[in-house]
Parts: sequence; structure tokens; C-alpha cells
Amino acid sequence: MPKSIKKEINRENLLNQGVTMLMGQGYHGTGLQEILDAVNIPKGSFYNYFGSKENFGAEVIQHYIDPFITQLAAHLQQSETDALSAIQLYFTELIAELEKNQFKGGCLLGNLMGEIGDTSEVCQKSLQSAVNRYRKLLQSGLAKAQQQGTVRLDKSAEDMADLLLNSWQGALLRMKIEKSSAPVKQCCNQLLGEFFRA
Repeated sequence: MPKSIKKEINRENLLNQGVTMLMGQGYHGTGLQEILDAVNIPKGSFYNYFGSKENFGAEVIQHYIDPFITQLAAHLQQSETDALSAIQLYFTELIAELEKNQFKGGCLLGNLMGEIGDTSEVCQKSLQSAVNRYRKLLQSGLAKAQQQGTVRLDKSAEDMADLLLNSWQGALLRMKIEKSSAPVKQCCNQLLGEFFRA
């Protein structure tokens, strides 16, 4: 196997393991050695990939959000589905996944915002970037829904995307302590099913 491909595979494995461990144990509860042992990579190699634990955390954040953005974009690009229904379907899938995982983990972004959002500038910037990328996609979907006549016009798509994102993050935290999908379902039903509707 060419060295460049092996390096890319190792990097991907480290990021995947980082998502799993940071989700389960938090940033401060996860040691680099633990991650390296799990993927069988020597410590010296880690620094060639990321330089520091902070840089690693910042890249894990982007690695974590990418599939969510891809999934939501795929729903919004389906021509046979209107944008509001596409967003609702996307959140329905997320809720089903949370139920399947018995409400463990929640959202890595929300977890890290609470843990290191104001202590690590590198990770803070990565969190802001991830949230902004996600919000912009929600905003474009809601703007499309406004053009299609399914979402109210007296609120901006940007404000509604912010409200949805903020409410969703809060609902995820309540879901974790209550071990129930009721908070996230209420968030989606009340905003997407009622408040945002035209």
C-alpha cells in the first residue's frame, strides 16, 4: 500500500476514534495515548498528523459535522420533496438514531461547547465554523421552503435557522438527562410542524 494512502487511512482512523472517545468521555477525559492504542499508531506519528491535542480536537469537530451536513444536503437536493418536508425527514432520522443509541452521547458539538467552548481558542473557532456551516445549510433550506410557500415570510430564514439550532441543542441536553426523545420531538414538532409554517 502506498505511504500516502496508509497515512490518510491512519488519519481517518484517528479522527473516527476521536469522535467516539470525545463523545463518550469528553475532551478532558480522553487521553491521546488511549486514542493511539485503540488505533495502533505510535505517539510520535500522532504529532505528524495533528501537531497537538487541541488541533486534533478542532479537526475531530469538523470530521464529526461533515456527515450531518452531507445527510441534510442530500435531503434538500431531492427534487420530489419540498424543502420543509426534507428538513423534517432529516430530523426524524436523527431522532430515530438517538433512540437507537438509547440517548447516549447527544451532540459532540453541544458537549464540547459546554466543556471547552471558552477555554480552547483553537477548538472554539472550529466549533464556530461547524455551527455556521450547519446553520447556513438549514438557513438555505428554510429560505427555499419560504419560496415554496410552506414556511412563514415574516421571520427571516436566518433567524429561524438560529432558533432551530439553539432549540435543538438545548433539547439534546434535556434528552440526555431524561433518557427520552420527548424534548427533541417537541422541538421539531413545535418549530417545524407549527411555528415556522406559513
